[in-house]
Amino acid sequence: MPSADKHSDPVHDHYCSQDLGTRILSALSTAGKDPDRLSYDDLAAIDEFHIRGRKATIDLARDLGLDKNMQILDVGCGLGGAARYLAKEYGCRVTGLDLSADFCRVAADLTGRLGLDDLVSFQQGNAVNIPFSDASFDIVWTQHTAMNIRDKSVFYQEIWRVLKPGGRLALYDILAGPGGEVYFPVPWAREPSISFLQTAKQLLKRLTDTGFEMQVWRDVTESGRSWFRNQSDRIRRDGPPSFGLQLLLGDDFRAMAHNQMLNLEEERIALIEAVVRRPAAN
Repeated sequence: MPSADKHSDPVHDHYCSQDLGTRILSALSTAGKDPDRLSYDDLAAIDEFHIRGRKATIDLARDLGLDKNMQILDVGCGLGGAARYLAKEYGCRVTGLDLSADFCRVAADLTGRLGLDDLVSFQQGNAVNIPFSDASFDIVWTQHTAMNIRDKSVFYQEIWRVLKPGGRLALYDILAGPGGEVYFPVPWAREPSISFLQTAKQLLKRLTDTGFEMQVWRDVTESGRSWFRNQSDRIRRDGPPSFGLQLLLGDDFRAMAHNQMLNLEEERIALIEAVVRRPAAN
């Protein structure tokens, strides 16, 4: 998820989580899983750090016509769930980029445990100064990352730079809705100073100004609401899961999840999936 500015930056500090790998492996053991014999589904509760979880990843990937010859950059990769999915399902080579060195280390460990480290690698880095050469990737993929990035014009310009001509950006973002200011804390920010939401109109303009051509634009806000309602019903029925995103976000997670649902219900945030293309001539 995060990928904005580096160490000592408040965005980095928001996602900093000491001993994350140890806590995840311990929680897996407590849940009856063998950390040395993990299946892909064993990690589903934590490795898709975005609204609608794996379903959102599956839906976005279907828009891309992926194949094993493609090189993908996952910007704000978190613990690597989407990167692993793309490699496992489509055979793509995927590089995950994330601000958090902790997330990158844990992502690499989990990827190795699943035997996917020949296709997936991770690098700590900054989304507004992507540490890769021009025209390196067929696809840039990003889910729930732009909320933490102040200078979005530079962000999209950097994505354009590392895409090959004809390459595409696939994004799934939280945007500002018409319902008013966001309730905090939320998963991407405990307070407003590191939250930089844009409206759908602003996103469209920035993508167009960068030079991208629109291929897919899908408002999935209502799907996000339904997903949260189902999650809440399950928790009321079964109690909170012992293996979940609270491992990443700590004691604030319950308040974050509650506010996230309120923000969706009151239209304070919106959810957009999109695919845009860098023209082949550029």
